[in-house]
Amino acid sequence: MDLALEFLSFLEKEKRYSTRTIKSYKKDLHQFKVFLSKVGKDVYEAEPEEIYSFLLWLRQQGYCGASVERKLATIKSFYKYLLSIGEISINQAKLVSYPKRSKNLPVVLTIDEASELLNLPEPEDFFSSRDRAILELLYATGIRLSELTDLELQDLNIRDKFIRVKGKGGKERVVPFGGPAQKAIILYLKFRGEAETGSLFLNKFRKRLSQRWVEKIVDKYISLTSIKKKISPHKLRHSFATHLLMMGADIRTIQELLGHSSLSTTQKYTHLDFETLRKEYEKAQGKIE
Repeated sequence: MDLALEFLSFLEKEKRYSTRTIKSYKKDLHQFKVFLSKVGKDVYEAEPEEIYSFLLWLRQQGYCGASVERKLATIKSFYKYLLSIGEISINQAKLVSYPKRSKNLPVVLTIDEASELLNLPEPEDFFSSRDRAILELLYATGIRLSELTDLELQDLNIRDKFIRVKGKGGKERVVPFGGPAQKAIILYLKFRGEAETGSLFLNKFRKRLSQRWVEKIVDKYISLTSIKKKISPHKLRHSFATHLLMMGADIRTIQELLGHSSLSTTQKYTHLDFETLRKEYEKAQGKIE
């Protein structure tokens, strides 16, 4: 007997669920199984990222937050049942949480605000070209502030548009960037010229730029915009992740780019008000390379 049908029978006979609720559960499970089949998985193989991707896919299909939460509740109940009868050894669904609406949403830039900020520094000399390259790279890669200031010239592949980043625990990853960041970095390197240090970003003394100074650079240009939010280098990292999500990137890709060891950490970066996300989606068309 199909385990989904066994589960539904269990809900009907043991839990005394209504016929309407049983029908909803049946529809939810069928939809989930079809989604998994498209990525070559079944319910026994599904990991948290597949379940979370299913939730994001539902939002992209126009399902409201309440409907998505209900479908996740169905999946969680099903996996709990499979665990109870010994069909699975780990309840992967237990590791997935749906982004709850919150009054304290993460502070991130909109697409238009990001564009306004990045276009501010006019790269006319060493300092302005450096600042433009820093802002472009932070937004284009989502790297941490410490990772930015630790960058060496040898970590940069300007032709193929990627950087090698040493993250937490010394874990190295490769992060790509787009044309705007490439252009800004090329111009900065012309002004940078030779230096005794191999650090990518330098201060006025031709030494490695400090994290505190990068924070001052971000503060400086935010103050020159119409943006009324408190934006830090870390908030640019949030904005990077948010805008990738808006453009349809899957959660696993975002996790790899951010250098997170845990998917749950990445989920914190994407716990957004999906109504706001939907309104911003149209603005994002054509604005992210």
